[in-house]
Amino acid sequence: MDVARSIPIFILAGLCEIGGGYLVWLWLKEGKPWWFGLLGGLALACYGIVATWQTSNFARVYATYGGFFIVMSILWSMKFDNYSPDKYDIVGALVALLGVCIIYYAPRS
Repeated sequence: MDVARSIPIFILAGLCEIGGGYLVWLWLKEGKPWWFGLLGGLALACYGIVATWQTSNFARVYATYGGFFIVMSILWSMKFDNYSPDKYDIVGALVALLGVCIIYYAPRS
């Protein structure tokens, strides 16, 4: 898998899933209009499509996406929810990302 091609796909998938989930959260938990939920649902459906653009198998794609999701969720909440991660959040996220990158990008014969 070409790293330069796969990372933007993981990031786009994360934006679709996290953004979609956040819109649904705002609709149901914070009383935003119904169309927040509709847009969130559409974004979540797009996430399912974007993930298929990866060239590896389902298991590796979704396992690896999990690490990207962790990092992106922290970044999203810092930007949109005034969240301040502590050192354990940061170290844990980086360990997860490193682990999934080993799973996905390790050379195999």
